Amino acid sequence: HLRLPDSLDYSGVPGLSNEVSQKLKAQRPETLGQASRIPGMTPAAISLLLVYLKKKSA
Repeated sequence: HLRLPDSLDYSGVPGLSNEVSQKLKAQRPETLGQASRIPGMTPAAISLLLVYLKKKSA
């Protein structure tokens, strides 16, 4: 499971809608899998998170 850093600023992820970033801030999921199970989370938002995390770790 891909872990989401505690310090991740969701509003800084390009392409994420305000609604999605607010849900992520409120829930603070520990992994990408947990984030994908948040109601209203779209596959596109999960993909954007994944790409963002991979770019940051590269």
